[in-house]
Amino acid sequence: MTMKTFNELRTINVNEFVERKGKFTYLSWTWAVDQLLQNDPAATWTFGDPVYFNESLMVFCTVTAMGKSMTCQMPVINNMNKAISNPNAMDVNTAMMRCLVKCISLFGIGLYIYAGEDLPDEEIPDLTAEADKWVLAIAGTKTMDELKEIYGAAYKALSKDKSAVDKLASAKDLQKGTLMALQS
Repeated sequence: MTMKTFNELRTINVNEFVERKGKFTYLSWTWAVDQLLQNDPAATWTFGDPVYFNESLMVFCTVTAMGKSMTCQMPVINNMNKAISNPNAMDVNTAMMRCLVKCISLFGIGLYIYAGEDLPDEEIPDLTAEADKWVLAIAGTKTMDELKEIYGAAYKALSKDKSAVDKLASAKDLQKGTLMALQS
């Protein structure tokens, strides 16, 4: 069997072998290994020693195929792509196999799955000024129903900014206390 080139391997369509978890796409490690070994039966891989970063862990994998070795690293992450603090053995095993798939992709198989993963997270807008306006509206409510309605609209408008939402919650709690005191 002739080993294929990167340009040939990158054209393999892996779509029918991917799984979606949340907003992320994963290629099964068994399928990635199968494709790698079909294209280079002598391919091998090894895992390096994990490295701790505070309470999180980074795993490493090196794949040797098509006459060269490539290494990839990956943090132990959850299904939201956030580092797991103090990961257990299953978390580490899952990360190692994800890292293997990612490393295999460096040879072309399924590489397109990772397009865009290195883009920065969406910037969270600073909605402080808008929050201040909603806080005034909350403070001006006269009834519990009005407070509920204004708070709901404010929350919907500001939900992308945690500090703004916290400010709204404090204002709502304060006004709720005031309205309840007036009713007694």
